[in-house]
Amino acid sequence: MKTIEMTVNGERVQALVEPRTHLADFLRDHQRLTGTHLGCEHGVCGACTVLIDGQPARACITYAVQCEGSEVRTIEGFEDDALMNELRAAFSREHALQCGFCTPGMLIAARDLVLRLPGAHERRIREEMSGNLCRCTGYVGIVHAVASVVQARGASNETPVAQAPTASSAPRFTPVEDRAEEKRQSASPVGAGTRIEDEVIVKHPLERVWAAFADMPGVAACLPGAEITESAGSSVKGRITVKFGPMRAAFAGAAALERDEAAKRGVIRGAGQDALSSSRARGDITYSLSDAGGGSTRIALGIDYSLQGPLAQFSRGGLVKEFVGRMVAEFAANLDRRLAAGTLAPPPAAQLDAGKVFWKWLWSRIKAIFKLRRRAL
Repeated sequence: MKTIEMTVNGERVQALVEPRTHLADFLRDHQRLTGTHLGCEHGVCGACTVLIDGQPARACITYAVQCEGSEVRTIEGFEDDALMNELRAAFSREHALQCGFCTPGMLIAARDLVLRLPGAHERRIREEMSGNLCRCTGYVGIVHAVASVVQARGASNETPVAQAPTASSAPRFTPVEDRAEEKRQSASPVGAGTRIEDEVIVKHPLERVWAAFADMPGVAACLPGAEITESAGSSVKGRITVKFGPMRAAFAGAAALERDEAAKRGVIRGAGQDALSSSRARGDITYSLSDAGGGSTRIALGIDYSLQGPLAQFSRGGLVKEFVGRMVAEFAANLDRRLAAGTLAPPPAAQLDAGKVFWKWLWSRIKAIFKLRRRAL
């Protein structure tokens, strides 16, 4: 056994591994970063492609011990990357994925291509992407997706073939504390799947609601499944429990509050981990209060989230929006009742059952599909 230390998606990690452990197995089994897929395990299909010190590499034929002191970036590490968001949108728009198994490696290879060859034409794109195999979609959509990003970036054939990444295109490892503000200032599309916006109205005056939001334990008491274990000023520690059908996850972690008195705006930044599944969640909740008239207050919410690990399967955009929408509605109802009672101190509400939300979401999708088919007929 050997102790190794490396940077994975901007975080320094240390682990004890056998010398024969491949990087892909280390990332999947030790770090729970299952976006790195294993296909051929011979370095042929490209599904396991990651960046090692900024260069694409096959994780299935690279030993973890070889990465001692290196910076490794997996598909989960591109959450705040503008170019990757452009590629993801293009892959969706051009129907460049079906089962999605090859997609993480495809996206990382495509990103490297766009940075190295900003003037690449279709034939060159096909050559450069030939090291990544797709078994179901075919390659036309993939090539069109990459080409559309190249064209949108205003590339020309006169651009040098080899180009060093600029400061804006180089891999960025941003602390979680800075990510929300960076997202707000970036030009990345909101529809990238990591942001949800909602709005509710509570029947209480603006100043009273604003004062209530300063009480972190009180606000947590209104959030279904949340519990505060420690509180110190604008920082708290605690857990939030969510039920996924027969499974129950309890994310333990910490959160901090920032407030802008003049704008009546605040940000709650938090991160946590479920001990049982080793799934990790992090998110920023931005809220903005305004007078809704008639003694009521409008609460505009923006939620930037990231879910990694076994429970990431529940992070589908539609399902998450349904779940968050229900949670926001219950939060608003709890806040309204407790403000009316003159206290935010009652015990936390029972956790939401994400399994029931999932089936509701799935049924709505099935009905929508049949509705579209009837229209087509």
